[in-house]
Amino acid sequence: MTTITYADASEDLVLVVTRIFDAPRELIFKMFTDPKHLARFWGPKGFISTVREMDARPGGTFRIDMRGPDGGIYPCKGVYREVVEPERIVFIGKPDGGHGCGGGLPPRALVTIIFAGHDGKTTLTIDTRFDAAADRDAAVKMGFNTGWASSLDRLADLLEKL
Repeated sequence: MTTITYADASEDLVLVVTRIFDAPRELIFKMFTDPKHLARFWGPKGFISTVREMDARPGGTFRIDMRGPDGGIYPCKGVYREVVEPERIVFIGKPDGGHGCGGGLPPRALVTIIFAGHDGKTTLTIDTRFDAAADRDAAVKMGFNTGWASSLDRLADLLEKL
């Protein structure tokens, strides 16, 4: 089950997504840093993603094109700030005025993905911090919450097949 909440009342510019996977954190981390795996679960159900660029190191960039059921291409672009295997990945969305959620990654949002291992399982926490309430609200309106929940469902399905 995926849980999506505001971090707390004093940090209402933060959205937190949490999911527990029945897999070791090293594997979950690899799913987020290996383009062939990432392409198989990134984006909501019904979307097909193509990783165009992925340089998973500080200063490296990524670009993922998500093709929606409507045939439209929704680009997701970002810059890695920190990559600490297998503990965390930090990236920022590139400013993109095209649409509020930047094709899956809100523009001007700092995203920290934390991989916490315990008893062969992994608690994945995605902490997304926005500069402004308008950016947060636009991301939610464009499907940020349901998109992450759906992507993580797809990841869970993929893990079952491995």
